[in-house]
Amino acid sequence: MKNVFAASVGAVGAAVTSLWGGWDHAILTLLIVMGVDYLTGLLVAGVFHRSPKTEGGRLESKAGLKGLLRKGGVLLVVLIAARLDLLLGSAFIRDAAVIAFTVNELLSVTENLGLMGVPIPKAVKNAIEALKKKE
Repeated sequence: MKNVFAASVGAVGAAVTSLWGGWDHAILTLLIVMGVDYLTGLLVAGVFHRSPKTEGGRLESKAGLKGLLRKGGVLLVVLIAARLDLLLGSAFIRDAAVIAFTVNELLSVTENLGLMGVPIPKAVKNAIEALKKKE
């Protein structure tokens, strides 16, 4: 039973990563940064009560679910970008999408850390402001 379960999980994992264009450092980095963003968002709301996404800044299941759904949407866009690469015979649409979403997640992590009181260097703050203006 254990071997069947492990083989099933492996097969599903292989299929999903194949749809995403393979398992590489880019997709792994995106998933790690997404996890860190979600975790720091939980800390901001649950421990520090400073979330700008809820009234009173506290933890709220609806806001958490929205965050997870947004991250699922990001992964769908990456999936579509990978399929477009296959269709067009290119190798940059998926990578561009992954990089753009990773940068966006890093901005969110930095904002969360700032809300937690972690000192953010001025150069990083300036870079974030510049990226926000370009967005």
